[in-house]
Amino acid sequence: MQYANLGTAGIKVSRICLGCWSFGNEAPWMIESSEARQIIARAIDLGINFFDTANEYSHGRSEEILGECLKGQREEMVVATKVYFPMGVGPNERGLSRVHVLGQVVGSLRRLQTDYIDLYQTHRWDSATPVEETLRTLDGLVRDGRVRYLGASSMWAWQFLEALHTSDRLGLERYVSMQNHYNLCYREEEREMIPLCKHEGIALIPWSPLSQGFLTGKYRRGWTPDSPRYKASKTFASRYFHPENFDVLERAQEVAKEKGVPVAQVALAWILRKVTAPIIGATKVRHVEDAAQALELKLDEEDVKRLEEPYKPHPIWGHQ
Repeated sequence: MQYANLGTAGIKVSRICLGCWSFGNEAPWMIESSEARQIIARAIDLGINFFDTANEYSHGRSEEILGECLKGQREEMVVATKVYFPMGVGPNERGLSRVHVLGQVVGSLRRLQTDYIDLYQTHRWDSATPVEETLRTLDGLVRDGRVRYLGASSMWAWQFLEALHTSDRLGLERYVSMQNHYNLCYREEEREMIPLCKHEGIALIPWSPLSQGFLTGKYRRGWTPDSPRYKASKTFASRYFHPENFDVLERAQEVAKEKGVPVAQVALAWILRKVTAPIIGATKVRHVEDAAQALELKLDEEDVKRLEEPYKPHPIWGHQ
């Protein structure tokens, strides 16, 4: 396993982050603690020390499973979770207000069975709450020891810059990471967000580096899948099942065939050249093993050029 600093922060994370969205009971393709335990154990065997979840994943069940599975090993691991999405029906049970953040951090700590969160991330931008209120609240969590570092997830680059500038102006803890949507099939973040993060020393830990499984090669052009993920998701097909994305997938399959590796490893090897640590989801042990092996796959400049050549611009999505 390879390790890197989380942006300018001193903490070191594995260059593969295990995402825990697939742990829970919200959809038929998700897995419960018995299967998750095997995946997490294998991830740790492979040197992975970085785990990402969120309070809203299966309405807290993902955090509970991660907490159960890391019991006895918590101090060695880097645990990231998130706050923003609704956790109830009331008007104050969502967003990034002081009320919601302070209430939700208590719940996340309880479910994760820990007294601190290594990386606490704002899951989306909250236009209904002053950014100063959110940042002062997060700063207080770092100062009282419940949180060690702050991160953000998908938003417009101007919003992220406003947050960074506000932190600097008020002398508050700064975001050290950006969890954005980025993969071979969706590269719109290369226009503004990624250059901004590189300029500001922000770690890039993108979600969906395999396009929700599209870049594993199990889907074919002109074919209607029968998988639980495809059936359960309202957005999967509308986001990825387009001719231009199949062009990218088929090019990646060509490169994978030449190198004698699964196409998922090619997609991950490409993104590992660009970011700190992609967040990979897993419902089987082999998914984690493939991801770790991608660290050993070397792509030269010609490979990268070929992989990137079929890409066509997309509408922006993932900020909602």
